Amino acid sequence: MSMSDNEFDIAEPELRTADLLVLEDPHFGPETTAVVTGAASGIGQATAVALAANGLTIVGADIDEEGLEETTELAESLDVPGKIHSVPTDLTDDADVKTMIDVAAEEGDLRYVANIAGMQHIASVSEFPMEKYDLLLDIMLRAPFLTAKYAMPHVRATDDGVGAIGNMSSVHGHYATKDKPAYITAKHGLQGLTRAIAAEGEGTLRGFSVSVGYVLTPLMVNQIEDTAAERGISKREVVEDVMLGQARTKEMMTPAEVANLFVFGFSQHGKHLNGGDLLWDGGYTTTYE
Repeated sequence: MSMSDNEFDIAEPELRTADLLVLEDPHFGPETTAVVTGAASGIGQATAVALAANGLTIVGADIDEEGLEETTELAESLDVPGKIHSVPTDLTDDADVKTMIDVAAEEGDLRYVANIAGMQHIASVSEFPMEKYDLLLDIMLRAPFLTAKYAMPHVRATDDGVGAIGNMSSVHGHYATKDKPAYITAKHGLQGLTRAIAAEGEGTLRGFSVSVGYVLTPLMVNQIEDTAAERGISKREVVEDVMLGQARTKEMMTPAEVANLFVFGFSQHGKHLNGGDLLWDGGYTTTYE
């Protein structure tokens, strides 16, 4: 029986400890801190909890203070060993970004940064509002650059200089689709920043990116609605034809599955991942019909 678009609903899955990758690593302990931006929801929230599940001390940063509280409560409800410290942060404010890094350095040995915060705006190039373009690039490209600028000296100052900066890229860091020009520009730039970090990291301080397809997050739920309106099609058609039509794996990823890629990338198992991209896209960018 077919389902009407009014009945078609997609919600972010509930996070469970069984979904989280936990690894043995000499640096995965309470003395090590990790910064996670965008930690109030979606992939950022899942990554903060996943790293806390590996025993790390987390500085969760976001402009959404209520969301940060929810992340802390979620970690406590799952009884993960690591602690999450909420630091309300406006990533467009340079002083806030510096404070975020300073707090992380005060909490322990700052070794890891997950630049995950993001936003989306759906419009064609000719119709794209420049204030939205500027805001999106500030959050998704300038802020990760500034975060790396402030964080890298702290990583180098640890006893062995081991650490990593992981950047949330996308399949849109590999190819372009219409009506997302600012997002695509930011993600392609983020790939370049990742390589620049790796070039200066002397092998122990690594840079890597994570590129995935469509993930069930609050941002994605909103994007489905916006894309449906922009293209004049149903939400069901957006998911089945636009989003999953090109993929070989016919389901969206969960935030936990993306978080696990950051856990792996930060761990000793990812030591040869430097300047590279973890492309986990279900075949979006590597196959076509």
